[in-house]
Amino acid sequence: MRIIIYTKNQCVQCDATKNALDSRGIAYQLINLDERPEALDHVKALGYRQVPVVMAEGDAWCGFRPDKIMGLSRPVMG
Repeated sequence: MRIIIYTKNQCVQCDATKNALDSRGIAYQLINLDERPEALDHVKALGYRQVPVVMAEGDAWCGFRPDKIMGLSRPVMG
């Protein structure tokens, strides 16, 4: 599963999201909007106005969402 986190420096919710993913051993790609401001237009075009913005296989959300992160770490039953 590919997970992308759009983040900024000095963002408490961004740090909490990264820490939660790290503690569960979930890999992600980080895009820092302070370092790559051209990516901000993409985030705004998606309708988001705050960070972190997390995109994970057909699901996307903003802010620190432990419920969503827990869903990422659940094994798929089948």
